[in-house]
Amino acid sequence: MSRAIPLDTIVDRVAPIVALGDSSAVSITGVAFDDSKVAPGSLYCCLPGARVDGHEFAARARRAGAVAFICEHSLGTDAEGAVQLVVGPGEARSAMARAACAFYRDPAASLRTVGVTGTNGKTTTTYLLRAILERNGWPTGVVGTLDGARTTPESPELQRVLAEFRDRGSVAAALEVTSHALVQGRVDGIRFDVAVFTNLSQDHLDFHETMEAYFAAKSKLFDPSRTRKAVVNADDDYGRRLAERASVETVTYSLGEATRLELAATSSRFELAGRPVELHLGGVFNVANALAAAAAARALGIGEDVIVAGLQSARGVPGRFETIESIDGVTVVVDYAHTPAALEQVLSSARAVLGSIEGQLVAGRASKARAQRLIVVFGAGGARDRGKRPAMGAIASQLADVVVLTSDNPRNEDPADIADQLLAGVQGGTDSHVELDRRAAIGWALSAARAGDVVVVAGKGHETTQEFADATVGFDDREVVREELERQGRALPAWARPASARGRT
Repeated sequence: MSRAIPLDTIVDRVAPIVALGDSSAVSITGVAFDDSKVAPGSLYCCLPGARVDGHEFAARARRAGAVAFICEHSLGTDAEGAVQLVVGPGEARSAMARAACAFYRDPAASLRTVGVTGTNGKTTTTYLLRAILERNGWPTGVVGTLDGARTTPESPELQRVLAEFRDRGSVAAALEVTSHALVQGRVDGIRFDVAVFTNLSQDHLDFHETMEAYFAAKSKLFDPSRTRKAVVNADDDYGRRLAERASVETVTYSLGEATRLELAATSSRFELAGRPVELHLGGVFNVANALAAAAAARALGIGEDVIVAGLQSARGVPGRFETIESIDGVTVVVDYAHTPAALEQVLSSARAVLGSIEGQLVAGRASKARAQRLIVVFGAGGARDRGKRPAMGAIASQLADVVVLTSDNPRNEDPADIADQLLAGVQGGTDSHVELDRRAAIGWALSAARAGDVVVVAGKGHETTQEFADATVGFDDREVVREELERQGRALPAWARPASARGRT
């Protein structure tokens, strides 16, 4: 987007403590916080960080063509000849967000916006919501985990994406809003039409330190300055707390609304407001996500018939309870679950799938030579909340018959140390194995599986890379599962795979 706007337009939104320099004759061509991305005419935002301080790169940004700065203290000669908008301590990120809103002409104000927050379920809820909104005739953009390096982008990128939605004719947007984004002001300047709270469980305590601080961060989205309406999960303890103290119009949803519920491996059936729904997603947690999307759509004024039609039109979300079958009757589930609660949900749903398979065997569709097993392969991300690792090990050993511990994205940690912390939670007597090479771990689990078994590969889901301390390498759990099945001579032929899987190796 090549355009320039008067700097005074941004000054009005940023409301600096002091403006150093004459802004009246200055126009800006972009908003940047990375000095390597500064172009002539940029507004450069000096962001203090945990490891580096953007103020230290002001001179470099000025040489690259920055004509104005947002900063938390005077830059002196580093910004000589440029305008400095000096804001209070800790306010640079929020000021950047408001500047980006002004630069892109407040795209969110031209869209019907829904912000979805919670530990788990954000991605699926936004995709289900898009299906409903588009069935209602509203072209809808989605911002979230599947779209970039950050679930909620930094504010200049977020506003650019929303502006693209607006300019290409979208009339709605569904956004995943993380706790980091709320604390760091990435969505400042946006007032959502609806905010959705899915759930809260242990995660990101490396950043928030306590569950109360984590909850306080999520709660920021439900302030009247940030949303007009709220949709809250009444089955979640934190959701109930949020609803009790709501300061905006709030509605709740609960699994009890889905009556006559029937679950299968890749689908579910239930009635919603007296209407039958067939959802093309497995797992009871996805029914909860569907109810969240339905409640958000209802809050936007969409009728029940359209909601049901939209839910039924939705297909699977990449890497979310995505199933792959072998030629000899093994079902593999690939899922992004990387928290204790998410792992519990996925393994419980996989156990239900296993029960369905066993029921078929008992019914005489195959000979039952042995009890069917649930095998799980998972690790934990490095440089992230270490406290959740033993809990994940405990849940895996409680719900799975075979536990295979491996690497996730170890980043700058020793994969063996991470595995040891997971293993600390695994109950004695559990059939457990440690194989740090993720491909080898998946291959071993598949080779151990027999007809009727379910293998869950958890933690990375849609991701296509694996992050180590010194390199990032290509790795897609779904492709690796298919390649290992092919190597073992057990892969379904291409013509027998679901349409969404054809063309993958």
